[in-house]
Amino acid sequence: MGYIYEAVDRAKEAIAKAFEGNAAKYKDIFKIIDERWQCQLHHPLHAAGHYLNPEFFFQNPGIENCQEVTDGLYACIEKLVPSTEVQDKIISEIPLYTRAEQQFGLPIAKRARTKRSPGK
Repeated sequence: MGYIYEAVDRAKEAIAKAFEGNAAKYKDIFKIIDERWQCQLHHPLHAAGHYLNPEFFFQNPGIENCQEVTDGLYACIEKLVPSTEVQDKIISEIPLYTRAEQQFGLPIAKRARTKRSPGK
């Protein structure tokens, strides 16, 4: 699920690089991509998948501060978990993931970040 976020980011970076960073040359292309992204591809579940995919999260810790991504994560938690007590428990345990603590910090878990797809 989080692969869509990463693919769009990489595509935009490649376009910007192809135009040597001259935004005037690629702004119309970005406008088309952004419009398509907003109307067809951007959903909270994609954002949550991006946040919770350790390969992307730990390569780019800035994800944790990206409001669009964290809003999607929280929206998914609210929608998929009816119990506010369980929601609160999930939120309280997110720092274990973000700081790679306990099982998330084990060498085997760190190696798996780039070798296994989430959910497998």
